Amino acid sequence: MISLLYRLYERRLAREVRQGGPGPEHIALILDGNRRHGERHGVRDPHAIYALGAGKLDEVLDWCAALSVPAVTLWVLSTDNFGRPIEQVSGILAAIGTKLAALAVDPQIHCRRVRIRAIGQLELLPESTLNCIRAAQEATAAYDGMVLTVAVAYGGRAEIVDAVRALLTTQRRSGATLDEAIEGIDADAISSHLYMAGMPDPDLIIRTSGEVRLSGFLLWQSAYSEFYFSDVYWPAFRKIDFLRAIRAYQQRRRRFGA
Repeated sequence: MISLLYRLYERRLAREVRQGGPGPEHIALILDGNRRHGERHGVRDPHAIYALGAGKLDEVLDWCAALSVPAVTLWVLSTDNFGRPIEQVSGILAAIGTKLAALAVDPQIHCRRVRIRAIGQLELLPESTLNCIRAAQEATAAYDGMVLTVAVAYGGRAEIVDAVRALLTTQRRSGATLDEAIEGIDADAISSHLYMAGMPDPDLIIRTSGEVRLSGFLLWQSAYSEFYFSDVYWPAFRKIDFLRAIRAYQQRRRRFGA
C-alpha cells in the first residue's frame, strides 16, 4: 500500500513539474548526510557508507536527464573534509575514484553525451584519484550534452582566492603595473578565473540532510541562486524529494537582486 501511494504521489509531482513552467538550467547539489544515514542503518565501514552515496548519483542523473537539465554540479569533497579521520577520508576518496572510473565507461554517460569535469584544489588529491578523474574527463571531453561537474577538494573561499591570484598573475605576465593590475580587478575579471569559469551560475542549489547552510559551496556563483534544503540524507534522496525541489523552484519568482 505504501509503495502504491508513493508511486501515485510521484506521478502527481511529475505532472505538476511538467506543467509548472521552466525548470532550472543548472542544478547544484550538496551531498550531505552519508555518515548519519550509515549510522541509522548500522553501516559502520566508511567505504561502504560512501559507496552507498556514490550509488545514488545514477538515479539523480536519470532524473535530471528526464527533465533535460543541461548542467549538474555535485559537491563530493570539501577541503575541510581532509581534517576528518583518515579512514573517513579514505572512504570518500575510494568512492569518488570508483564512481568516476565507472562513469568513464558507463553506456548511459556516452549515450547522453555527458561531459564530466572536476573542479577544486585537485593537487591535494592522491594520484589514484587523479587518474580516475583524468580518465573520466578524457573519455567524455568531446561531448556536448549534459555537463556534470564534480567539486572535489573544493572550498568556495579557496576558489575566490585562487581566482584573484590567477588574475593578478595574468596581469603581471602581461607587464601591467601594480596600479594597472588593481584597476583590472572587477567582477567579470574574477569570474573568468574561477574554477567554474564559462559555466552558467546555478539556478537551484539543493542540500540534503536537513542542514540549512551552504558551508562555502559556490560562494561567488550562488549570489542569485534559489536554495532548497531537504531533510533526507543523501543516500536516501528519492525522486519525490528531487521533484519537490524542482516544483519549489518553479513556484518562486526570481528577482536577481532587483
